[in-house]
Amino acid sequence: MTTTTSYLGLRLPHPFIAGASPFGYHLDSIKRLEDAGCAAVVLHSLFEEQITLAASGRIRHRDPLDEEFAAALAAFPGTSDYALGPQEYAAHVSQAKAAVKIPVIGSLNGTSAESWLAYSRIIEQAGADALELNLYEVVTDLNVPGTAIEHQIVDIVKELKRTLKIPIAVKLSPFFAAFGNVAHQLDLAGADGLVMFNRFYQPDIDIKTMRSSPQVELSTSAELLLRLRWVAILHGRVRPSLAVTGGVATPNDGIKTVLAGADAVQMVSALLRHGPAYVSAMRLGLEHWMEWNKMTSLDEVRGRVSLKHTKDPAAFERANYIRALQSWSH
Repeated sequence: MTTTTSYLGLRLPHPFIAGASPFGYHLDSIKRLEDAGCAAVVLHSLFEEQITLAASGRIRHRDPLDEEFAAALAAFPGTSDYALGPQEYAAHVSQAKAAVKIPVIGSLNGTSAESWLAYSRIIEQAGADALELNLYEVVTDLNVPGTAIEHQIVDIVKELKRTLKIPIAVKLSPFFAAFGNVAHQLDLAGADGLVMFNRFYQPDIDIKTMRSSPQVELSTSAELLLRLRWVAILHGRVRPSLAVTGGVATPNDGIKTVLAGADAVQMVSALLRHGPAYVSAMRLGLEHWMEWNKMTSLDEVRGRVSLKHTKDPAAFERANYIRALQSWSH
């Protein structure tokens, strides 16, 4: 039996990789991920805001020391609050590559197509095997149409593909009116992988202080279904590798993602809860399930429950929606 898979052109012994998390901050924890059996590791993100702050002293083109902008920028971390600065990040990539044998994937997190993207080249030169581009933004400007955001994301990928030789994965939000078309456009732009989906952390409201209260909640299996749906829709219909992130909490969740059509499964919350060794439980669960079903390779599993062979996927999804509503009973 073989569980090997290909993600971003990288041959992996199994699909379970460590997603971007605090495990990426230190070399010893990256080594722990390798020792536990993770097939690859995505380092934590280098943020656009910390790059521009270090380079020009500005955040989103504003000076945080200017009284006019101080209040608006007060919520952003200061330079010393980030785990690593821009120059330290590049050195960290290089050191991680020297410390482990598994693929090391760098990560950039930002919103604009500006000079901060030049750091992608620095990350490549530091030895990263690939780059994950996390374009996280909640658009609050009521005058910005959705098409403008879609075009910006596609243009960023086109620009990076002209610059970089290493593969590029795009970590995406599900909040597009026609996500399938966004995936298709990124395919045409040259993206090597699509990571579904970014988790939007919703701030709570503290009723004592009457202020927004940011907080991080680890994901659960309840978040997986949205990822399964879109991986199943896209499998075999776009060229880029497909990765799932968010909601993979149990070995059964991992099996479901491969059945839907995923090439790789990013794990963060499960590893933070249970420790890096949990990846072994994920792999063993997949292997035992394959053995029980007399499947000898992951290729036999991948995409068996996708919509690849459905003539009208939209009608299929609509039928499932109606059937689900009609199935409710007290």
